[in-house]
Amino acid sequence: MDGYQKRTEKKKDSIRNAAMELFSEFGFEKVTVAEIAKKANVSPVTIYNYFGNKDDLVKHVISHSLNEAINERKAVIESNIPFPDKIKNLIFEKAAYIETVDPDFLQKLMSNDPEIKKIVDEMYQKAMPLLVQLFEEGKREGYIDETISTETLLMYVNMFKHAGNQYQLFDSPEKNAQITKEIGQLFFYGLLKKK
Repeated sequence: MDGYQKRTEKKKDSIRNAAMELFSEFGFEKVTVAEIAKKANVSPVTIYNYFGNKDDLVKHVISHSLNEAINERKAVIESNIPFPDKIKNLIFEKAAYIETVDPDFLQKLMSNDPEIKKIVDEMYQKAMPLLVQLFEEGKREGYIDETISTETLLMYVNMFKHAGNQYQLFDSPEKNAQITKEIGQLFFYGLLKKK
């Protein structure tokens, strides 16, 4: 990547970060391209040149953010660290998807825009093989009960996904991180206290 490409990518990152921050804080409808440009320290024309209109920008921002999150998790899943450390890293230390895209913001966008819902569903489908890979590793290493089918495990994941979409999260990022951690603990260890 040459110097021009690096500067372009840096500007795009700045625009994506500014847009996500403003959309999450004020809502998609209330934020203008001019406000995003000001926060990203670029001109509105730069945003239009790179991303098109505001609708296209939000779709790109959501897709990019979720894609990055999947790639980060893929790197952990495919790493050589022990299975329990993978789980700890994926669920407990990273607090799942909370730090990537505000779930309340994402839920509002999905309910108002079928294209956003399609993007999120496609990303979910992209993440499924990674979960299967993680589950299979857990079974091979004796951490997951090998008598439970992968289909049942995926159904279990789906139940958590749908349940998570039904409930409003808290305004506090700290509380959301705590709840996410506890959901992760329930997801992997169930209701019973570990012996």
